[in-house]
Amino acid sequence: SSEKEILTFRQPYSNHNGGQVSFGPDGFLYIAVGDGGSGGDPQRNGQNRSTLLGSILRIDVDRQEGGNQYGIPPDNPFAKNKNGYREEIYAYGLRNPWRFSFDTENGRLWTGDVGQNTWEEIDIIEKGGNYGWNTMEGNHCFEPKNNCNRSGLKLPIHEYGRSEGISITGGFVYRGPTVKSLQGKYIYADYATRRIWALEHANLSKPVNTLLLEGDFNVSSFGVDQNNELYLCGFDGKIYKIEK
Repeated sequence: SSEKEILTFRQPYSNHNGGQVSFGPDGFLYIAVGDGGSGGDPQRNGQNRSTLLGSILRIDVDRQEGGNQYGIPPDNPFAKNKNGYREEIYAYGLRNPWRFSFDTENGRLWTGDVGQNTWEEIDIIEKGGNYGWNTMEGNHCFEPKNNCNRSGLKLPIHEYGRSEGISITGGFVYRGPTVKSLQGKYIYADYATRRIWALEHANLSKPVNTLLLEGDFNVSSFGVDQNNELYLCGFDGKIYKIEK
């Protein structure tokens, strides 16, 4: 009886419906929304700012405005625009953002975006950024296959191909006190191949990716506790903790 519906929108297909809701360090609610599904984004939702699909949204649930059960943060990139763009959009051009997190040290917003046929990608999300889908898949042209227009697009910090995995699960930058070797590295996984990696990103233009292990369970999500220690959610119904 205490439930209150904040935001609803239609999904044209049953897949790519997004991957997370979470409050950011600014107190606003961030919502990861997929492109609406099917294959190849047939409705071009990723590049359509008049829809909520294919985006990361940012709303203020502590106030109501415009007949909605939420408000628009005044510094959202399309707040009060006159072009018909959805004001809830924080960033767009995503296919199926499966798990995002904020680095507790610097506030960077990390997202794992599931690819179509060839490339999985990791993005650092910036306000107003266009992350390319479906013009691009990772660092590569998708539609058209060649000579696509890359102007204004934000490219991923890292990508991997089908020899390594087929469905990324975004993770966290490790800031816990226990595992010194992982300090400051972005830990993420591939759901299908069960591989777990650490991405060292002191130099954002040349990150170094290291395989930590190949597990015997599928990683559906990550989480952290009050001490920033890292946990993995297995699709086997168990929760695992990285301790060394």
